[in-house]
Amino acid sequence: MNHRILGTTLPVLELQLQPGESVVAVSGELSWMSQSIQLRTGAQFGGGGGFLGAFKRVAGGGSIFMTEYSAQGAPGLLAFATRVPGHILPVEVNPSQTYMIHRHGFLCATPGVDLGVGFQQSLGAGIFGGDGFLLQRLGGSCHAWIELDGEVVNYDLQAGETMRVHPGHVGMFEASVQFQITRIPGIRNMLFGGDGIFLAALTGPGRIWLQSLPLSNLAHALSPYLVSPGEAAQDAGAGAIIGSVIRGLTQK
Repeated sequence: MNHRILGTTLPVLELQLQPGESVVAVSGELSWMSQSIQLRTGAQFGGGGGFLGAFKRVAGGGSIFMTEYSAQGAPGLLAFATRVPGHILPVEVNPSQTYMIHRHGFLCATPGVDLGVGFQQSLGAGIFGGDGFLLQRLGGSCHAWIELDGEVVNYDLQAGETMRVHPGHVGMFEASVQFQITRIPGIRNMLFGGDGIFLAALTGPGRIWLQSLPLSNLAHALSPYLVSPGEAAQDAGAGAIIGSVIRGLTQK
């Protein structure tokens, strides 16, 4: 199986599948595919293995159903595009090399991938959309592709070395890295510092990948420009009034 990553700001993962080769992805990730690609959707992919396996995948921020894309009868082309500006990273996964990734980080993988919950903690209402902080565990034996948002910065932490990170910037890290959620010290810092209340403490040894554009930050930046249904109705009403006035003036 050959792959290439096209583009820069909004990259696309393009996979060239030989007959019999396949990849699995969360349902709804497909961008385009050639005619020889066949789809099969079920709960058994991604380490599903019945209700318990699917439940563990959902608990980690995934979905119950996943889709297998396979080339049948002829080579096929398959493509997945990122949803927001970011990067696509290929990783090798095996029993001795597993990863923790942010809840929306899994893009696709070859058969043999095992997705489950890696970390789950409630951070209070209103934080991360009230869903708390979730990490997926990426294990099994496969080639996988991970989607990280914005620019990606990685660090190799030595044993005992700790990096404190805003939770939304945690993209991926090796399973050898210890992880815990801590509070920002000091009441004034928490209330007036503007950096939130919680930090993620990542302690080596191991590599960490940090993302510069958490979806929560993007949503916050766009919120002043989003029109609510009530405002849209008011704007439509005002536009109708102005339009009727202009028509009346032109008809005189």
